Amino acid sequence: MRVRPDTDDRLIRRLFDEFMRTWNAGDARAFGACFTEDSDYVSYDGTRAVGRARHQENHDRLFRGVLTDSVLVGEVESIRYLAPDVAIVHGTASVLMPWRSRLPERRRSRQSVVVVRTDQGWRITAIHNGRVRPVTVPAPDALPSRLSRLMTRTARRLGIGHQHTGAHS
Repeated sequence: MRVRPDTDDRLIRRLFDEFMRTWNAGDARAFGACFTEDSDYVSYDGTRAVGRARHQENHDRLFRGVLTDSVLVGEVESIRYLAPDVAIVHGTASVLMPWRSRLPERRRSRQSVVVVRTDQGWRITAIHNGRVRPVTVPAPDALPSRLSRLMTRTARRLGIGHQHTGAHS
């Protein structure tokens, strides 16, 4: 099958919307239906769950527990096709708790989502959810970089730490 960007983009965006709609309805079964049977879900804290049944079970507990009446807010940022039946979707989807009227910055999350075309339509086969915590990459001559190199030289002289022998040693 070949990619039909207008149609497939629309269907993938609909899947992302369904992902959020089922969350907002607290419907773990419908939420799980957004995933393939063998899907992977990496949560913002790094935990990994495998399989639709596990996602349904986890989210049923969350929807009836700590995330009762929460809503998922967000949007698709980009869709890139890796193959005609596989795409990577980047989006935002953050949990807004019922006692808040707006999302605090520290709760912003970004997802990397791998979707595949199945007989039932596009489904999520892998998702990695991470908090947005931008870190500035220091320049090579900045203080953090200079301190890191000093600590590395000191560790090598003392014979501690790993002894990397790569090109950047």
